[in-house]
Amino acid sequence: MPTLSTRLDQGRPYALGLFRMVVGLLFLCHGAASLFGVLGGAVGGGTVPTGAWPGWYAAVIQLVGGALVLLGLGTRGAAFIASGSMAYAYFSAHQSQALFPLQNGGEPSVLFCWAFLLLVFTGPGAFALDGLLASRAPRRQTVTA
Repeated sequence: MPTLSTRLDQGRPYALGLFRMVVGLLFLCHGAASLFGVLGGAVGGGTVPTGAWPGWYAAVIQLVGGALVLLGLGTRGAAFIASGSMAYAYFSAHQSQALFPLQNGGEPSVLFCWAFLLLVFTGPGAFALDGLLASRAPRRQTVTA
């Protein structure tokens, strides 16, 4: 009779895939809000001015990185860049205001940073386009002499 731990381990790739998709969707929404003014717009409403440092570039990373992570396409690379952008956001915009994220408003940055860092190490899990594309790619046969 399988233990609870064994049964939960069998669902790990699916839970990880769903986690990846939710985190990617939320990150994508932040970028879309900042770039296009949807979902309430950028912080304070409206959009981020095109080319404004660092807000516009962060929003592009959020939109593109979130979409890639959501789809499971280049997940590790996209998650690495997204994690770094959130670390930068925390230390440049929040850390100087107070010591703890709860005090300085940096909780979303910290949570996104660590969630993406986790995906760098775990990979995309189930439901990723990377896995689908890899299974459909023609396999090369090596000829040995």
